Amino acid sequence: MGSVSGVGLGLRREMVNDFCTEGVPDGIDFLEVAPENWMRVNPRLARQFRELTERHPFVCHGLSLSIGAPAPLDLDFVRQLKAFLDTHQIEVYSEHLSYCSGNAHLYDLMPIPFTEEAVAHVAERVRVVQSILERPLVLENVSYYAAPGARMDELTFINAVLQQADCELLLDVNNIYVNSVNHRYDARTFLAGLPTDRIRYLHLAGHYQEAPDLIVDTHGAAVVDPVWQLLEEAYAIHGVHPTLLERDFNLPPMAELMTELEGIAAHQLAAAERRASA
Repeated sequence: MGSVSGVGLGLRREMVNDFCTEGVPDGIDFLEVAPENWMRVNPRLARQFRELTERHPFVCHGLSLSIGAPAPLDLDFVRQLKAFLDTHQIEVYSEHLSYCSGNAHLYDLMPIPFTEEAVAHVAERVRVVQSILERPLVLENVSYYAAPGARMDELTFINAVLQQADCELLLDVNNIYVNSVNHRYDARTFLAGLPTDRIRYLHLAGHYQEAPDLIVDTHGAAVVDPVWQLLEEAYAIHGVHPTLLERDFNLPPMAELMTELEGIAAHQLAAAERRASA
């Protein structure tokens, strides 16, 4: 199925049987998966996944494209990804504005140096990927804990990549909050500096507060109040966009996830009403 709207949830394998037998709960408008986790699965799981993609809108959020790496792009992987997206009629493919490979896939996100050379390098690679996929690449602003070799700030770097690559943005609200604490900048100012016209969808997640001035982005906890407030700011500044709740481990009961999803929906409705009455 094609375009997405409303509120989404990352699909975990633990959810598949229930979603196939009982249906996806009301209040979940779209689902997200990492394609690497679904491109090669056993026949039973492949059938279940196909059953879900035939009935519900999906987006893909990749793990291993490594768009900022110095190593050559894995073009065989990109072609396999294109076939997967086409098979399941998934139009939206996002990845992290980072890299995760040197000589091998690390599945850990490394910060790209914030330099003009890195902008040009990433933009060229994005253009190659987009030409193969025949879709825009949607890049996510990532959390990072050091900025080696930086010659520009993070916001300038992100905007330059989006502009030069002519690609789209996955706006991760939690990552902005995490970075604003860890690197001591104003989250709202950063948020306002992102280009509205390039936003495809949003991510919302929880994190781990290791110290008052250090947050680790984990996707393993409930969303905290300052991140909810920043989501409200995002809708006020950029308008309401499809928004997905990320929860990668410490999965609570579905009822608890639904409460957070209902919170996103409530924020979307309130923001739309405010815009309509403005």
